[in-house]
Amino acid sequence: MKSYPDDVKAILAAGHDLGNHSENHKNMSQLSAAEQEQELMSVHNRVKELTGYDMFLFRPPYGDYDNSVVLTAKKCGYYPIQWDVDSLDWKDYGADSIVDKVVNHKHLGNGSIILCHNGAKYTAEALDALITGLQDKGYQIVPVSELIIRDNYHMDTEGRQIPN
Repeated sequence: MKSYPDDVKAILAAGHDLGNHSENHKNMSQLSAAEQEQELMSVHNRVKELTGYDMFLFRPPYGDYDNSVVLTAKKCGYYPIQWDVDSLDWKDYGADSIVDKVVNHKHLGNGSIILCHNGAKYTAEALDALITGLQDKGYQIVPVSELIIRDNYHMDTEGRQIPN
């Protein structure tokens, strides 16, 4: 956000979700509640100042969360988000590998959240085929803000929200 403020504004203006991933990409469960809150709110406040937008989605770095992280996120006005389909794009096996891993993933289902990384070598190249492959299977791509359950839910061990 510091290096590309105009990109942050453009992403929001295009109708995409802005979400928080923490200030320093630390293992959140290893931090105190006060440190967790600082990691969330320092980014939150800068994005709010830049865009006027109050973020409410938080994906912990490394998928590392525990009850303390979830409770701190909720205290800060965030819905903690977790993926259940990992593209493994960061392993740099190639675009075809990313598409195959996601489209044929054993956990892929309605409500799945797919983990991809914007800095991975082949992710951009894989996106068109990935999206087409998911659509061919009958899935619809929606923003996380439209996908999540906002009240009366819990998360299973695979990261999927389950209504209570």
